[in-house]
Amino acid sequence: MLQFEILATEGRARRGRLTLNHGVVQTPIFMPVGTYGTVKGVTPRSLEEMGAQIILGNTFHLWMRPGLDVLAQFGGLHRFEGWERPILTDSGGFQVWSLGEMRKISEEGVKFASPVNGDRLFLTPEVSMQVQTALNSDIVMQFDECTPYETKGHLTTEAEARFSMELSRRWAVRCQAEFARLENPNALFGIVQGGMFEHLREESLAALVEMDFPGYAIGGVSVGEPKEDMQRIVAHTPHRLPAHKPRYLMGVGTPEDLVDGVANGVDLFDCVMPTRNARNGHLFTRFGDLKIRNARHRSDERPLDETCSCYTCRGQARPDGSVSGGFSRAYLHHLERCGEMLAPMLASIHNLHYYLNLMREVREALEAQRFADFARRFREDRARGV
Repeated sequence: MLQFEILATEGRARRGRLTLNHGVVQTPIFMPVGTYGTVKGVTPRSLEEMGAQIILGNTFHLWMRPGLDVLAQFGGLHRFEGWERPILTDSGGFQVWSLGEMRKISEEGVKFASPVNGDRLFLTPEVSMQVQTALNSDIVMQFDECTPYETKGHLTTEAEARFSMELSRRWAVRCQAEFARLENPNALFGIVQGGMFEHLREESLAALVEMDFPGYAIGGVSVGEPKEDMQRIVAHTPHRLPAHKPRYLMGVGTPEDLVDGVANGVDLFDCVMPTRNARNGHLFTRFGDLKIRNARHRSDERPLDETCSCYTCRGQARPDGSVSGGFSRAYLHHLERCGEMLAPMLASIHNLHYYLNLMREVREALEAQRFADFARRFREDRARGV
């Protein structure tokens, strides 16, 4: 089901190995987001070549389309999307939260109108477990309510955050029971909630640890709060989770957020930022961020990042060992200005490669007991600018 080994530590940072039903994941790791059963603009083969070990699927959207009948026909998400390595699926809680006034939350679950065809639907902890069992994802997330930073135009109060956290805690109990009833052979993670209140986070964490989940996530961050509040919760919560189990920080974030998260004991990350930003011409590099639509790139012959080995920057190795060039900033600028579909594809390849390579460098630094030096140099390089 799940095995987790810690191979090295430095401070709160951990270098681990996570064994799941569809393969082994070296941690810390970034997980590309494949909302509808695909990481946008990137083939499964490209993902493998750039070092992706585990990707995400979205329970809510895959329940809507293609539906459980099709997914059951294919035996789950792996065969359906042509990805044989591990997959994590979220619970649908964040998507329900994002529907805003279109949904109604009760103790039983969430009633809402399908954004696809308007059908009235009811998503409960039990239904989430049933959908994720059909998806056959290696890591299943409990159904939770994502505590918002703002509630009806005001900052979420402690009482509102407590109500939300305790509802998620009760739903965790139901998820665990349904997961067991379904005899799902994979791993179910609990999700720590509590908003921006440390003592609520500790209450949530203690209750979930007592339930003895195979792994844990920190949810309810990167939901509109100021950066310093997110950093405060990330500094507070992950290292309080059981040391012998994997820790997942949901929906975070920038390259700096990933390195900070590792320093605070996080093992798994996901975020739409690499692909979403790529589709808007926003590229991540070792020396800062680059907006390829800017006119200054119109005739620039350099690659996006001269230190990067991705297909976009370096091209592809030939059979004789030589490399067939990469693509210039000028060419990528041209593609963007013309609206060519190759532009977001090449940008997505680069951004995802950058994130995955960053995690590889983090793992190597932890193995060599030089993570603190790596983190300092990483911040210096990123601040240098392109």
